[in-house]
Amino acid sequence: MLTVAHISKNFGTLHALNDVSFDVHDGEIMGLIGQNGAGKSTTFHSILNFLKFNGAITWNGQPLTADDYNQIGYLPEERSLMPKLTITQQIVYLARLKNQPAKVIKPKINDWMQRFAVKGQPTDKISKLSKGNQQKVQLICTLIHDPQLIILDEPFSGLDPVNSDLLKQAILAAKQRGAAIIFSSHDMSNVEEVCDSLVMLRNGKVVLQGKINDVRNQFGRTRLFLTTDWTADQLADLPQVSAVKALGDQRYRLQLADETAGPAIFDAVTNGQYIQEFSQQPPTLDEIFRTKAGGSNHE
Repeated sequence: MLTVAHISKNFGTLHALNDVSFDVHDGEIMGLIGQNGAGKSTTFHSILNFLKFNGAITWNGQPLTADDYNQIGYLPEERSLMPKLTITQQIVYLARLKNQPAKVIKPKINDWMQRFAVKGQPTDKISKLSKGNQQKVQLICTLIHDPQLIILDEPFSGLDPVNSDLLKQAILAAKQRGAAIIFSSHDMSNVEEVCDSLVMLRNGKVVLQGKINDVRNQFGRTRLFLTTDWTADQLADLPQVSAVKALGDQRYRLQLADETAGPAIFDAVTNGQYIQEFSQQPPTLDEIFRTKAGGSNHE
């Protein structure tokens, strides 16, 4: 388990991190979210010991050692491969920096290239690969040594939906074998789909933290989706409905002033008859992100 305890980091007068704390358990995926400049990369760099900071970061209750750092897989936001090397040379070079022998890594390369659908041969030079395939090679470099702690800084950036799914499968496979995983993303759908928990930073401070469903539910189940032959005006007249948005094909989204109004609205709209859709939900992570990043008073 990774424990980040009350870490702070200043760059001159800039308070990049202010008393940030969280845990990431083995077999858990945590999303670290926030706007640009919120402190996500500084948090990652603190964990990796790239920066000096105040506070404590431990692995299984102990300060991280050189051997522990060999068990970390890190994908930086700024992709950095050496174009003159072949795919095999690049992967082996970075693996050896993690104290992984070439004879252990080389037999795995073909399998990982197939897993990520890399178009090319292990003997191809990095410079000959497309940008997307270069990114997938860097992902292989991050994961091929089966790290116990995986840190991914915007891993989905630049990936199309098919390749994003391949990465999600690899992340979930690493979780299944017990790795602790942190990734940052500006796409809240990725966080909502893959993560068990999240931490949101704003101006270096934690403003949201917890299990995904718990975070969503704390904002109330105030979104109501239904399909009905009622008009928007009729729906707007229902108790505790503060807004109605038509979504097409007789489908609507209602904003509720009070989530407890749901059962009464259900009874009114259905009148004891079948209804194709009636779903009362909390806001999405994307909606919550926009609210919190915008400086709402929901602290």
